[in-house]
Amino acid sequence: MSEVPKTAIELAKRFEGFHRVPKADPGRAHPYICPAGYWTIGYGHLCDPKHLPITETEAEIYLARDLQTALAATLRYCPVLAAETEGRLSAIVDFTFNLGAGRLQTSTLRRRVNQRDWVAARQELRRWVYGGGKVLPGLVTRREAEAAWLLRNA
Repeated sequence: MSEVPKTAIELAKRFEGFHRVPKADPGRAHPYICPAGYWTIGYGHLCDPKHLPITETEAEIYLARDLQTALAATLRYCPVLAAETEGRLSAIVDFTFNLGAGRLQTSTLRRRVNQRDWVAARQELRRWVYGGGKVLPGLVTRREAEAAWLLRNA
């Protein structure tokens, strides 16, 4: 599977949002520091603080590339997902996009997914809610949405 699932795109867009910062330039996104302390632009694309402002269309191009990278990493570390539902794949692609392939690679979540233990995988997802050493409400909500996709139509 080489195409990013539609559900993964929807999850990423929903939780990242297109940040129009500052409000004085509402048609474009400027770099900002996300709650976890990283310079970001558009839909959660990591960037240099001096990155030029971008339009929403440009942000969608960045997002598509970032999600393609997350999809490749997800399937590399969790090959069982190639034969699972779009929702399950999307949940883990969104996790990988949000936290990075390295976190997936070394996680207990990866083991649970590859064992197809969806209940345990859901519990593992719920542990990944910290940013900058604090529980972030947005991450709690995001992990709950991902967890719901793991068990949907099971």
